[in-house]
Amino acid sequence: MTARRTAAAAKESHVTAGTARAPRRRRRPWAARSIAVVIIALFAAWTLAPLYWMIATSVKSPLEATNLTPTLWPRSFTGANFQGLFTGTVPFGTYLFNSFFTAIIAALVAVLISTLAGYSFSRGGYRLNGVTGIAVLATQMLPLVVLIGPLYLLLLKAHLLNTYFGLIVGYTSFAIPFGAWMMKGFFDGMPREIEEAARVDGYGRLGVLFRVVVPTSIPGLVTTAVFIFMNTWNNLLYPLTLVSTNARQTLPAGLMQSFTGTFKTDWGGMMAAALITSLPLVIAFFAVQRSMVRGMTAGALSGT
Repeated sequence: MTARRTAAAAKESHVTAGTARAPRRRRRPWAARSIAVVIIALFAAWTLAPLYWMIATSVKSPLEATNLTPTLWPRSFTGANFQGLFTGTVPFGTYLFNSFFTAIIAALVAVLISTLAGYSFSRGGYRLNGVTGIAVLATQMLPLVVLIGPLYLLLLKAHLLNTYFGLIVGYTSFAIPFGAWMMKGFFDGMPREIEEAARVDGYGRLGVLFRVVVPTSIPGLVTTAVFIFMNTWNNLLYPLTLVSTNARQTLPAGLMQSFTGTFKTDWGGMMAAALITSLPLVIAFFAVQRSMVRGMTAGALSGT
């Protein structure tokens, strides 16, 4: 009996100690969660601060935007900066159209060629398949400054400077290697049994690609197209070098030349233009966010 009482007392003391420790264990996850939320909030504030400053400056008056003691919150809101983009001397509408046109066409052409090249690297059994893939990937190690000289001379001889076609050729030439390797990573993760079944049904290589492989690889295509569109939209060096007229100039180079002067910089107009320029990228990203995540995940897992 004494042994049983001792065991029961020990069990009760263990349960009591466990219940006493339970609140402490509950407090620790709450404290860790609070610290994590604070750290994430600080990083979010650090990241969004330039965006807020751009929005705040875009609605300030010219006098307040150039004040030596900047104000965190605008004293008086104005829409003159946005109105001046379309009614002023800066051909903002022309820049906007040129950027949309060249970026969309370059993305479509680069995705089409990248799909063919990526499928060839993934399924091709020819002898120089690996060497060709590495050679294409090696072009990404070269900066744009190195390629702009030969490209300029090539377009000069072909009389393609100051043209849409010249800009699209420049954008596409640098986007295809990146797109080809992204599509290769996606095709590597696809089962070959589907293609073999289509070959048995009588489809050729291109028929298998466009009727079977491409419809099942929409996330990879969307991911590649969005990345190429974003890189083309933000490209400054190519339009600044290959275009010298406002009729064919794009937003990055055109805005840099329009709002920056020798003695004065129109900060309000520049921030308003930058805000409008950023909207297509933000809308495109959130519109295809799920497809981008699926495409990037599939391309990453296929290499493991």
